[in-house]
Amino acid sequence: MKIVFATNNLNKIKEVQTLLPNTIEIISLESIGCFEDIPETADTIEGNAIQKANYVTEQYGYDCFADDTGLEVEALNGEPGVYSARYAGAQRNADDNMDLLLAKLQNQSNRKAQFKTVIALNLAGNQYLFTGIAGGNITLEKTGNQGFGYDPIFQPEGFTETFAQLSLAQKGQISHRGKATQALISFLESMAT
Repeated sequence: MKIVFATNNLNKIKEVQTLLPNTIEIISLESIGCFEDIPETADTIEGNAIQKANYVTEQYGYDCFADDTGLEVEALNGEPGVYSARYAGAQRNADDNMDLLLAKLQNQSNRKAQFKTVIALNLAGNQYLFTGIAGGNITLEKTGNQGFGYDPIFQPEGFTETFAQLSLAQKGQISHRGKATQALISFLESMAT
C-alpha cells in the first residue's frame, strides 16, 4: 500500500517510516507535486490534522494521512498546545520555543506535561482519527541531541533520559507519535486482510 503523508517535516517522515511495515510505503508531498505550505489554522490539534489531510485529498485526490502534535504543560494550562511549533514566533525555531517554555516554568515546581499526536487518515472516502499521548515532565535544561522540537527538555514517564537522549527506535516505542502511528498501522493492516 502506498499512502501520502501530508507533512514537509523530514524528521517526522523518517520517524514514521521506521515504524511502518514494509507493506506500507510513504509518498511525500514533494512526490505528488505539493510544494505549498498546507494551512494549519484550526484551534485544536485534531482540527489541524483533519485540515491537512483534507487539503491533500481535496486538492490532489490522494488517500493520505496527516498528523499534528502539541506539547501540553499542566502548569501553563495546556500551553503551548496547538501553537507548539510557533510558540516563540512565526520563525518556528525549536531553541526559541524551548527557551520560552523553560523561562515560563522557571519558578514552577509542577513540571508535568504530555505530548499529544492526532493522526487524521483519509482512506477510500472515509476519515479516521488516531491519538497517541506520552506523559512526562519538562526538565530544567536541554539535554541530548537526538530527535527534534521539544525533545531535549521532555523526560517521558519511567525514564531518566529525555526524548533527545533516546534512539529513534526507543522513542518510537513510547512516544506520542509512535502510539498514534501504531494505531494507524493496526488499522491499515486490518483493512488489508
